[in-house]
Amino acid sequence: MLADSEIICKKVMETEAFQNASAVYVYMDCKGEVCIRPLLETAWRLGKKTAAPRVTGPGEMRYYYISSYDDLAPGYYQIPEPVTQEEAHDETALLIVPGVAFDKNRHRCGYGQGFYDRYLAAHTSHPTIALAFDFQIMEEVPADAFDRLPQILITEKEVFQ
Repeated sequence: MLADSEIICKKVMETEAFQNASAVYVYMDCKGEVCIRPLLETAWRLGKKTAAPRVTGPGEMRYYYISSYDDLAPGYYQIPEPVTQEEAHDETALLIVPGVAFDKNRHRCGYGQGFYDRYLAAHTSHPTIALAFDFQIMEEVPADAFDRLPQILITEKEVFQ
């Protein structure tokens, strides 16, 4: 799956959204999600500001700037979170979104906590790209009015817009 992650990250880096972004907000992969390491390391090499999420309260997630993997430590459910204190406030940063399952209409199923949907509802200016492996694409994913669809969904085989 590492090879597929590299293909997916390469596709992200080829997008106009990534190329034009001065800041990129990422998720920290766990539980077999698409590995974002190639994307993150490229962003650092290009001098882009990067931020990762930290759970800051019940149902609340905020982004904090990171400049290396040394800026992370196990946090909520042992998912790596920033230990840095500079909160990220770039409302136009490219936001990379994880998920458990998606459909071709870009509906997304996460882990059921609603962190990303709530964050995106409050921060509506971010361009968004979701990353998934092809096997995570389902015929239909249940959706409701609170769901925030990513603008682009990228797998190793397809790009959905």
